[in-house]
Amino acid sequence: MVCPETSSDEPLTPAGRLFLQPETNLVIHCIIRGENPADMDTIKSAIKSSLMVQHPRFCSLLVRDKNGFEHWRKTPIDIDQHVIVVSNRLDKSGNFIDETQGSTTTEEDDEAAVNQYVADLSVSSPLSTDKPLWELHVLTAHKCAVFRIHHSLGDGISLMSMLMANCRRTDDAEALPRMVPDKKTVIKGEKGRDWFWLFGVLWWLLKMVVFTLLFSVEFVLRSLLVSDEKTAITGGDGVELWPRKLATAKFLLDDMKLVKRAVLDTTINDVLLGMVSSGLSRYLDHRTPNALHEGQRITGVAMVNIRPQPGLQKLLKFCFVKDLSKLMKSNTKARWGNKFGVILIPVYYHKGGNDPLEYLKRAKAMVDKKKHSLEAYFSYKIGDLVMSLLGPKYACMLNYKLLCNTTFTLSNVAGPLEEISFAGNPLSSIKAITMHMLSYAGKAEMQILVAKDIIPDPEFLAKCFEDALLEMKEAVLKTNKAQAKQ
Repeated sequence: MVCPETSSDEPLTPAGRLFLQPETNLVIHCIIRGENPADMDTIKSAIKSSLMVQHPRFCSLLVRDKNGFEHWRKTPIDIDQHVIVVSNRLDKSGNFIDETQGSTTTEEDDEAAVNQYVADLSVSSPLSTDKPLWELHVLTAHKCAVFRIHHSLGDGISLMSMLMANCRRTDDAEALPRMVPDKKTVIKGEKGRDWFWLFGVLWWLLKMVVFTLLFSVEFVLRSLLVSDEKTAITGGDGVELWPRKLATAKFLLDDMKLVKRAVLDTTINDVLLGMVSSGLSRYLDHRTPNALHEGQRITGVAMVNIRPQPGLQKLLKFCFVKDLSKLMKSNTKARWGNKFGVILIPVYYHKGGNDPLEYLKRAKAMVDKKKHSLEAYFSYKIGDLVMSLLGPKYACMLNYKLLCNTTFTLSNVAGPLEEISFAGNPLSSIKAITMHMLSYAGKAEMQILVAKDIIPDPEFLAKCFEDALLEMKEAVLKTNKAQAKQ
């Protein structure tokens, strides 16, 4: 939409402009499933009174001035334009079912139908710029809703915090969801300022400098020149426009925590990457037996929130108390917007061995090095610099080249710790898409969005990830049982 600029218009951030380029035009999809049928009047009423429609990004049109620069312009919200109701039931192909003929569906069929509906949305239905860049699709027959929010409005952390600010815990109707566990206060003695302490600090700084330099050089080379070797899951030119399929891999957080405790100082993210490495190796063995050499590298791009971790809950609290002015300030730790960097995640093909935990140990060793580097901050700053100096065309080119030279993208957002409700309806699950894991009330689900011409069987890929975790769990239980007998 081209309009003359007004004094109240607010320019887009560099990251916001990047996500409006044709090659990187991204819409975030979040699926929430209710336990009860949707009450449309209650849902619309909840949205009208919510903090979301008061937020500057959610009540602004995207406009371009005569020079082509994008701005946000405040506009009244018409809820009926944003809430799309789909009353008919869908089949597994995403087509409408004629319910007059009678049919029975299982829970798996229901999930597959919703997944295909969202997969089709992700490539065939861009958001209209005639209204603020968000929608809510309510699939009444499936008791679920799909939030569609343009990435230029904010990143996953920002949008999850906004969603959670409009939800309440089912065990306490007045309480906000908790997204970060309460930290126990640990009183530590005063650190001795001796030579050993000083040596430890200098060694830590040296590792940070070395790893930052190594990973930053690798990031630049991967963005410009170096690409993964071809495999059965490698994309092609224009793959971002190819038809999609969506599948769900389901895990229990207790299983992930059990595996995590088997290796010292391991995190849930380490377990996730171990599962991805093992699952991809399993899938490639199935698709192309003996076609890959042992240790072949498959590179992923992982999105990393670069806000301080306490900023996650602060962002939620700012949303709740309607302190939207603080959200938009760049100097706050809980700033709204796209505040993330990317890091390269190398995983390696290995045939199944005797110890499934080797995948976890390799993933942990790699992640520990990444944690000692500033790669995520470097990628954020280099993208911001290219956007500011050369404009969105070259920033988009750099970003697109990085995606073409790698094989998969991965993200992970912590969801609410307890069960929650939206508009009075308890939620049974929350999901976001790409290869994205989101935790909710003791469960974790990874949504796997693929080009179906490349990966025609994402359900099997999802099972490979599920089996990878179960195999690690069995190895841990077997080890624990053997140790108990000694």
